Amino acid sequence: MLIYTTGTGVHGFTLDQGIGEFLLSHENIQTPARGSIYSINEANEKAWDQEGMRQYLSIVKTQKKTARYVGSLVGDVHRNLLKGGLFIYPSDQKNKQGKLRLLYEASPLAFVVEQAGGKATNGIQPILEIVPEMLHQRVPLAIGSREDIEEVGRCLSPTR
Repeated sequence: MLIYTTGTGVHGFTLDQGIGEFLLSHENIQTPARGSIYSINEANEKAWDQEGMRQYLSIVKTQKKTARYVGSLVGDVHRNLLKGGLFIYPSDQKNKQGKLRLLYEASPLAFVVEQAGGKATNGIQPILEIVPEMLHQRVPLAIGSREDIEEVGRCLSPTR
Protein backbone atom coordinates (compact mmCIF):
# COMPACT_ATOMS: atom_id res chain seq x y z
CA MET A 1 0.00 0.00 0.00
CA LEU A 2 1.16 3.52 -0.80
CA ILE A 3 -0.05 6.43 1.34
CA TYR A 4 0.22 9.80 -0.39
CA THR A 5 -0.39 13.47 0.36
CA THR A 6 0.45 16.72 -1.38
CA GLY A 7 -0.86 18.76 1.53
CA THR A 8 -4.55 18.53 0.65
CA GLY A 9 -5.74 15.27 2.17
CA VAL A 10 -4.33 11.77 2.42
CA HIS A 11 -5.06 8.98 -0.03
CA GLY A 12 -4.14 5.31 -0.04
CA PHE A 13 -3.30 3.26 -3.10
CA THR A 14 -3.14 -0.54 -3.10
CA LEU A 15 -1.01 -2.52 -5.52
CA ASP A 16 -3.09 -4.60 -7.91
CA GLN A 17 -0.60 -7.35 -8.72
CA GLY A 18 -2.72 -8.51 -11.67
CA ILE A 19 -2.02 -5.32 -13.60
CA GLY A 20 1.08 -4.14 -11.73
CA GLU A 21 -0.36 -0.74 -10.80
CA PHE A 22 -1.41 1.06 -7.64
CA LEU A 23 -5.14 1.81 -7.55
CA LEU A 24 -6.91 4.31 -5.29
CA SER A 25 -8.38 2.22 -2.48
CA HIS A 26 -8.63 4.68 0.44
CA GLU A 27 -9.76 8.15 -0.60
CA ASN A 28 -9.44 11.06 1.83
CA ILE A 29 -8.24 9.09 4.86
CA GLN A 30 -9.31 10.65 8.17
CA THR A 31 -7.74 9.38 11.38
CA PRO A 32 -10.32 8.95 14.15
CA ALA A 33 -10.03 11.72 16.78
CA ARG A 34 -9.49 9.09 19.48
CA GLY A 35 -8.30 5.54 19.08
CA SER A 36 -8.40 2.35 21.07
CA ILE A 37 -4.82 1.27 20.31
CA TYR A 38 -1.54 2.45 21.79
CA SER A 39 1.91 1.49 20.57
CA ILE A 40 4.89 1.92 22.87
CA ASN A 41 7.75 -0.32 23.93
CA GLU A 42 6.74 -0.79 27.57
CA ALA A 43 9.86 -2.86 28.23
CA ASN A 44 11.83 0.41 28.24
CA GLU A 45 9.60 2.10 30.84
CA LYS A 46 12.29 2.19 33.55
CA ALA A 47 14.66 4.02 31.20
CA TRP A 48 12.22 6.75 30.12
CA ASP A 49 13.37 10.27 30.97
CA GLN A 50 9.96 11.77 31.55
CA GLU A 51 7.84 10.86 34.56
CA GLY A 52 4.86 12.23 32.63
CA MET A 53 5.23 9.35 30.16
CA ARG A 54 4.83 6.82 32.98
CA GLN A 55 1.79 8.76 34.19
CA TYR A 56 0.31 8.71 30.69
CA LEU A 57 0.83 4.95 30.49
CA SER A 58 -1.08 4.47 33.75
CA ILE A 59 -3.94 6.62 32.37
CA VAL A 60 -4.01 4.61 29.13
CA LYS A 61 -4.40 1.39 31.05
CA THR A 62 -7.53 2.71 32.77
CA GLN A 63 -9.03 3.56 29.37
CA LYS A 64 -9.03 -0.05 28.20
CA LYS A 65 -6.87 0.71 25.19
CA THR A 66 -5.24 -2.24 23.48
CA ALA A 67 -1.45 -2.42 23.34
CA ARG A 68 -0.21 -3.20 19.83
CA TYR A 69 3.51 -2.60 19.45
CA VAL A 70 4.91 -4.09 16.26
CA GLY A 71 8.21 -2.30 16.75
CA SER A 72 8.05 -0.87 13.24
CA LEU A 73 7.42 2.88 13.10
CA VAL A 74 5.80 2.77 9.65
CA GLY A 75 3.67 -0.31 10.40
CA ASP A 76 2.42 1.02 13.73
CA VAL A 77 1.69 4.50 12.37
CA HIS A 78 -0.07 3.06 9.30
CA ARG A 79 -2.43 0.98 11.45
CA ASN A 80 -3.17 3.93 13.72
CA LEU A 81 -3.67 6.24 10.73
CA LEU A 82 -6.51 4.02 9.52
CA LYS A 83 -7.97 2.76 12.81
CA GLY A 84 -7.02 5.46 15.31
CA GLY A 85 -4.61 5.29 18.20
CA LEU A 86 -1.12 6.50 18.89
CA PHE A 87 2.53 5.51 18.57
CA ILE A 88 5.01 6.78 21.14
CA TYR A 89 8.81 6.57 21.12
CA PRO A 90 9.91 8.68 24.12
CA SER A 91 13.40 9.82 24.99
CA ASP A 92 15.22 7.65 27.51
CA GLN A 93 18.42 7.56 29.51
CA LYS A 94 20.38 6.17 26.54
CA ASN A 95 18.77 8.41 23.90
CA LYS A 96 18.32 11.76 25.68
CA GLN A 97 17.29 13.56 22.46
CA GLY A 98 15.07 10.70 21.31
CA LYS A 99 15.92 8.01 18.79
CA LEU A 100 13.88 8.79 15.68
CA ARG A 101 15.33 11.14 13.07
CA LEU A 102 13.44 14.40 12.65
CA LEU A 103 14.01 14.97 8.94
CA TYR A 104 13.36 11.54 7.51
CA GLU A 105 11.21 9.71 10.05
CA ALA A 106 9.26 12.03 12.37
CA SER A 107 8.54 15.00 10.08
CA PRO A 108 7.37 13.09 6.97
CA LEU A 109 5.03 10.91 9.03
CA ALA A 110 3.83 13.93 11.02
CA PHE A 111 2.93 15.65 7.74
CA VAL A 112 0.89 12.67 6.58
CA VAL A 113 -0.84 12.14 9.94
CA GLU A 114 -1.69 15.82 10.36
CA GLN A 115 -3.14 15.92 6.84
CA ALA A 116 -5.44 13.09 7.98
CA GLY A 117 -6.57 15.02 11.09
CA GLY A 118 -4.08 13.58 13.59
CA LYS A 119 -1.24 15.17 15.53
CA ALA A 120 2.47 14.64 16.18
CA THR A 121 4.61 16.07 18.98
CA ASN A 122 7.94 15.64 20.68
CA GLY A 123 6.11 16.13 23.97
CA ILE A 124 6.80 19.85 24.05
CA GLN A 125 5.94 21.17 20.60
CA PRO A 126 4.42 19.94 17.34
CA ILE A 127 6.94 18.00 15.24
CA LEU A 128 6.29 20.17 12.17
CA GLU A 129 7.23 23.31 14.15
CA ILE A 130 10.70 22.03 15.06
CA VAL A 131 13.38 23.83 13.06
CA PRO A 132 16.12 21.29 12.26
CA GLU A 133 19.56 22.12 13.60
CA MET A 134 21.38 19.06 12.24
CA LEU A 135 20.85 16.64 9.37
CA HIS A 136 20.52 13.58 11.62
CA GLN A 137 18.79 15.37 14.54
CA ARG A 138 16.80 12.98 16.71
CA VAL A 139 13.55 13.60 18.54
CA PRO A 140 11.11 11.80 20.83
CA LEU A 141 7.83 11.19 19.04
CA ALA A 142 4.15 10.83 19.94
CA ILE A 143 1.99 10.56 16.81
CA GLY A 144 -1.57 9.55 16.04
CA SER A 145 -5.16 10.45 16.88
CA ARG A 146 -5.60 14.11 17.81
CA GLU A 147 -7.27 13.66 21.22
CA ASP A 148 -4.83 10.93 22.26
CA ILE A 149 -1.82 13.10 21.40
CA GLU A 150 -3.34 16.07 23.25
CA GLU A 151 -3.68 13.83 26.31
CA VAL A 152 0.00 12.84 26.05
CA GLY A 153 0.88 16.54 25.84
CA ARG A 154 -1.04 17.31 29.02
CA CYS A 155 0.90 14.59 30.87
CA LEU A 156 4.26 15.83 29.58
CA SER A 157 3.54 19.55 30.02
CA PRO A 158 5.96 21.22 32.43
CA THR A 159 3.05 23.29 33.80
CA ARG A 160 0.92 20.29 34.90
